[in-house]
Amino acid sequence: MTAALRVLAPGPMTTLQDLGRPGYQHLGVPVSGALDSVSFRAANLLVGNAAGVGALELAYQGPTLSVETDSVRIAVAGGRAPIDVLRPAGEASANRRLGPCESARLVRGEVLRIGALAGSAVAYLAVEGGFAIAPVLGSQSTLVRAGIGGFLGRALRAGDLLPLKQASAAEREDLMLPPIDLAPCHRVRVVLGPQDDHFTPAHLGTLLASTYTVSPASDRMGMRLEGPPLGHSSKGYDIVSDGIALGSMQVPGNGLPIILLADRQTTGGYAKVATVVSADIPALGRLAPGARIAFAAVSVEAAEAAARELASKLAAMAAGIAPVRRPPLIDPLRLMAENLVSGVVSAREGGEV
Repeated sequence: MTAALRVLAPGPMTTLQDLGRPGYQHLGVPVSGALDSVSFRAANLLVGNAAGVGALELAYQGPTLSVETDSVRIAVAGGRAPIDVLRPAGEASANRRLGPCESARLVRGEVLRIGALAGSAVAYLAVEGGFAIAPVLGSQSTLVRAGIGGFLGRALRAGDLLPLKQASAAEREDLMLPPIDLAPCHRVRVVLGPQDDHFTPAHLGTLLASTYTVSPASDRMGMRLEGPPLGHSSKGYDIVSDGIALGSMQVPGNGLPIILLADRQTTGGYAKVATVVSADIPALGRLAPGARIAFAAVSVEAAEAAARELASKLAAMAAGIAPVRRPPLIDPLRLMAENLVSGVVSAREGGEV
């Protein structure tokens, strides 16, 4: 029998992601990967996986999954959500609720139910050992637009059976991390260019002085912004198509910026006013439609320093791990079989019976 998790309810947009498939953009293949690489790494760390092992990216609300293997260790990191482990119907053992950023061992027949996310648009569900799903071009990341990677190249659906690499979880303590800081950046840092000369000086000032709102039309490919439009210079908004970096901010003819994210196209022909620094991409990936966003221009040197600072924080994350201290599970039948009282007092007569 295949060790697996069965999808009972998929959530709005649950896909398998890892750290992406770099190296193929010259062939027109997007990188993809986790929108929030910090939470993604935390989930893998909690179950003992290497940093890049594929995990489920949950958008807005998590899935409901049943355990069809002897045991499995899971962890959820990112947006806060109710995380419930439901026992099979008819069993006396109680259901339990897990905390954020902690691992837990589930056994056959239990159901994991993850509710609506708060504080972030995304969270990550990692399993010990990872999923037994063949990579495409070296990555398990799902690129839905192309139908490649992940589970059949698409988001999960009810009835899917996700195969696991391990049939049982290792016998060890479960672990926890301090909650991840999900607060959005006060101002998202950008490096102006490479085509900032396609915009008037006044409208470069507009970009840095204004607050924008994340549009409902945003997705894993790009974050569309609503707010003051940016006027182009006499050079116009069209350029000869060139490469697209993660965080590139294209501005089409309507003047409204689009920040290109994990599933971005590999080339584009709209002028790019700025690029979000890599250290701020995870926080950007957590923003849901309706979120407010503002920008601050920094130098390339400052962007590089921010990247080094984030890398140091990720390297130090393991030092924050501690054992989970859960109260022991109580079996009601066994509890009722124990002699827990030595006598009964009558309140009416004042004597012991």
